[in-house]
Order: sequence, then structure tokens, then C-alpha cells
Amino acid sequence: MATLMRRATRVLRRTPSPPMSFPTSGFEIVRSSEVLDEERFDHFKQGQYYPANTGDVLSSKYQIFGKVGFGTTSTVWLAHDLEGHQYVTLKVYTRDEGRGSSWHPGHAHIRKALDLFTIPRAVHLLKAGLMQIFLALDYLHTECKLVHTDIKSDNILQEIEDMPILESFTQAELKKPSPRKIVNVLSDFGSAVRGDERRNHDAQPNVYRSPEVMLKTDWSYPVDIWNVGVMVWDLFEGRHLFHGNDPDGKGYSTRAHLAEAMSLLGPPPLDMLQRGKRSHEFYTDDGKWKQDIEIPTGVSLESSEQFLEGRNKEMFMAFMRGMLQWRPEDRKTAKDLLQDPWLNGQIE
Repeated sequence: MATLMRRATRVLRRTPSPPMSFPTSGFEIVRSSEVLDEERFDHFKQGQYYPANTGDVLSSKYQIFGKVGFGTTSTVWLAHDLEGHQYVTLKVYTRDEGRGSSWHPGHAHIRKALDLFTIPRAVHLLKAGLMQIFLALDYLHTECKLVHTDIKSDNILQEIEDMPILESFTQAELKKPSPRKIVNVLSDFGSAVRGDERRNHDAQPNVYRSPEVMLKTDWSYPVDIWNVGVMVWDLFEGRHLFHGNDPDGKGYSTRAHLAEAMSLLGPPPLDMLQRGKRSHEFYTDDGKWKQDIEIPTGVSLESSEQFLEGRNKEMFMAFMRGMLQWRPEDRKTAKDLLQDPWLNGQIE
């Protein structure tokens, strides 16, 4: 009898539904200058929101049909449970967002989650985005002769998709897709300058400033490469690589930023210091640090990376080191970085 029941259960159990195919064209494109939904929040600017898209399947089980809400710590989506054959609400939290405790007496009176799962770090999405960034930079640097000078997550435009919910709109979305904001290239060229002219003026957002800008040496295209390196760290690690918070309590300072850079990358080469118009403010003639602010010890770029290990970590750190070099001439070009083994490899 038990064997017969097991066989009957197997017969009655429905196989998972195949994912639906959503249109990839035919929808209205929203202007990149129009600010939508969670783009207003700092978490979005810091790369904390998971880049969910209509048609994505999460945890090999839930296919996203459309966005129904958002907040400072999550986005909410209409989804279809491919195994349970039912509509579900999918709440996608920002990275590292905490959860409520289960011991509280009110816990028994809230609606329970059907399932909990963690979305793996989207390394493949980061790599795909970086490929586009380096292609854009190679074009800017080699064809347009422009230095962007302001590469940060705010200016790497993302794709946002807005759709109503449930079956009626699922069908409408299949037949007539709603407007989308599809932004996957560099934006905001308000700070761009010609790269074939010698410059040493201030540029770049504070925590993204390159050594040549901080020391006021002549700078050009490699400042963009430094920008990308720092931004990659922000997005991948979920925290800033540099803060530049001065111990005097007055906020950002160049000396605090330089001290952090030395703690992670070692001291700057003497020939680099000799080029800088501001080097004498921070270093002696023989390259010794002379500011009354301590250089953090016991840390390095490698030890600060928290999510990778083994060969994958080695390759990622080599990729980062190709961008985060004191001397601008030691950094790889955008064209070089497009061929980087970590960016093109299969190890994750």
C-alpha cells in the first residue's frame, strides 16, 4: 500500500512550469535623465539593490513578472512560482539588510514567508557591466580623446522595469510591453575634458580621486581607470575602498585619503611625488610621510577583500591591481582591461 501511495504521489505531482518568454523590444524607452523609483535612494547609488529584471528566474524557481513596489531596503515583485504553479510576491532585499527577530511575541501574528533564499553575488552581471564600461572608455579615450573624470555608480545607468501585477497584466505585458529605462552605458559628461591636453586642476568626486589629482600632477586618461577600480570595489564589496575622513572631524581631506591609499597600496614612488605640485604638503623630499595622521597598519588590498578565495581571488586582485596603481602610466588601459583573465574567465 505504501509503495502504491508513493507512486500515486509521483503521478499527481505536477512538473515545474517552463519560464515564460517576455518581449525584448517594442517597449517605450524612458529618458535616462528621468529619475525613477528607488533611484532616489542612497542604497541604489551605492549599488545595494539587486538588478532584477522582468523574466529573470531567481533560485531556479521564481520567475519575475513585474515590479509592484519598492522601499529603502527592498524591491517587491510579482513573480510566478514555477514549481508551485502560483503567483507569489517576491521581496528582494538590498545587500546585507537585516531581518526581524523571531522571538518577539508579535511574530506569530504576521504573514509567514513561503520561502527564503539568498541571491549569490552577481559576479557575471558585474563582469558584463564592466565589459560595457571598458568598451565605452576605450571609445572615449581613443576615438573622442575625452577623459570622463566622474565615473561612479551614480553615472553607470541601470535598467529599471515598471509593470502592474497578476495575470491580466502579465498577458498585457506580453502583448504590449510597458515603458522601460534601459541604461547600460556611461552617462553624465558634464565633467569630461579633452585628454590630449595637459591638466592638473582638481577633478573627480572625493573618494574616487586618483593619486595624480590629489598630488596635483599632470593627469589624463588613466584617472578614469582609477575611477573604475574604486567603483568596482564599491559595487563588489558593498563598501567604499576609501573614505578620506580626517581625524580632525572636518570631513574629507586629501591627507586622510592619501594615508588610506598608502595603507592598501604601499608608499607612492618617489618619482611620482617629484611630479606633484602638492607633494611637499604631505611628504618630505625623500618621500617620507610628514603629516600628523597615522597610516593604518595591518591591512592590504588583498586582506580587505572578503568574498573570494583561491585562484579566483588571485585573478580578481590582479585585475584590481591593474587599475589601482600610484603611477598613472602603470595602470592598464581600457583596451587592456577588456582582455583581463578575470573579466573573461569562468572561475567564480
